[in-house]
Amino acid sequence: MGTIATIALVVLAISFMVFVTFFGRLPALRRTPIAWLYRLIWVRLPNGVVCLDQRLSGGRVTGSCARFGNYMMYDQHPTVLIFFLLLLVVGEFLYLPAAWPLLSPLHKVSASIAIVLPYVFLYLAAFSDPGTITPQNHIPEMARYPYDFTLFHPGAHCATCRLLKPARSKHCSVCKRCIAKNDHHCIFINNCVGAGNHHWFLLLLLATAALTLYGGLLGLSLMTAAMRQRFPHWALLPWRAHAGAGISLTQYLVVWSWGMQQGGGGVAMGGVTLLALMTSPLVWALLAYQLWLVYCGTTANEAMKWSDWQAEMDDGFAFKRRLDPRRVKDVRTEPAWTRWPVEAEQVMVRTEDGKPPAPEASLPGVGVWEAVWRLRDVENLYDLGLWDNLLDVLVPGLMFRDPRVPVAESRLRRKKKRRARKLYLA
Repeated sequence: MGTIATIALVVLAISFMVFVTFFGRLPALRRTPIAWLYRLIWVRLPNGVVCLDQRLSGGRVTGSCARFGNYMMYDQHPTVLIFFLLLLVVGEFLYLPAAWPLLSPLHKVSASIAIVLPYVFLYLAAFSDPGTITPQNHIPEMARYPYDFTLFHPGAHCATCRLLKPARSKHCSVCKRCIAKNDHHCIFINNCVGAGNHHWFLLLLLATAALTLYGGLLGLSLMTAAMRQRFPHWALLPWRAHAGAGISLTQYLVVWSWGMQQGGGGVAMGGVTLLALMTSPLVWALLAYQLWLVYCGTTANEAMKWSDWQAEMDDGFAFKRRLDPRRVKDVRTEPAWTRWPVEAEQVMVRTEDGKPPAPEASLPGVGVWEAVWRLRDVENLYDLGLWDNLLDVLVPGLMFRDPRVPVAESRLRRKKKRRARKLYLA
């Protein structure tokens, strides 16, 4: 059991670290142990190590480690992509020779599909254009989404690309380019996730999650069948094994050890099965988070911006007022029309002293500034409801409309209610 236990503990530790790294900054987990662990691992401990290294070596060791870490995390290279591919290929190489002869024809067909799809979607997500904004496509990209005057304001320029920044776009410091509807840069595909490949990224997560779950459960069933054949009184659930044959916990684990090393397809298939079962929850969690963002009509980049707004609201520094419905767009900084079916109706600002902006400040909007304390009181312009949000991601460009065709007013009212409710939930 020593080797199996060591492998299990290492896989669990890596999965937990990845979970804390990805989800530790989420607003929903701000006051939970996950957020505390994130700050401990990625803020306090590194700061302590830097202080210690400053005293011992003048910062040379941590400086070298920081340069290597910045290269691994913030430079475009295929290292993690190659590791991900090797993990798939080596795992299947160890798993399939032992498991394949034991599978039924139906399982062989479904397993073949489950194996091939992650490679297809990985290729499409990694090598398709995520939505690079260039001088040639800048005008249509400006018309993709309207500015919401909360997260994205007209007139902002990209200091690197020297272009006006379209709404929902972001300059990626790794790819060195502006990406339309930038969600995040994913080191597993060595590419940004944006308007052009967001759907491929979601399908990659779904295919990988299905593969790990299917492979783990299939391997578990093969090992269980072998263990039941060798030890007829053994049961997968320990309390059933104890009740049925009086098997102790030690004996139960000994049978598990035999099953991992010799049952089913042997130690290679047993190790891959254990790895698949332990990593599958992490992949499903990443997929669930991405689908939650789609449901809320936002991206990972925008979720961080909403988190910053919530912090401003907690401090009493956030204010909003109504945009003038008769305002004329300044075509020097924003498009005259967009193909998105709704336009912004509010403007939000931050202040340094917790007081509303002065009347003489040249800020857009009309009426009195009112303090905002909750995200549920803020309109999310980019949330059109679950179905339309999915269509916008899965079929890029489908939500675009002809500006000459009016949108039904009742439809817009329903969408506004959903936007306010779901942004609060996010």
